[in-house]
Amino acid sequence: MEEIAISKLKATCLAVLENVRRTRKPIRVTRFGQPIGEIVPPKAEPKRSWLGCMRDTAEVDNDIGGPIGAFDGWTVEEP
Repeated sequence: MEEIAISKLKATCLAVLENVRRTRKPIRVTRFGQPIGEIVPPKAEPKRSWLGCMRDTAEVDNDIGGPIGAFDGWTVEEP
């Protein structure tokens, strides 16, 4: 595992973090040669499927197969 002194980490923090993210290799941080911590890459989040993502977000109150009432005011003229 690569090691970096805390003084160097303070000077190059953003570059070190980007390097860990890009290479996926952890870095041990030392102070006076003694390890004090590790910088590890984040765990990969599982990709979520869009299928079922709206489950339990809607509620049906009435019959969804019946007429909607849009034609209630219309009349049919016979020729």
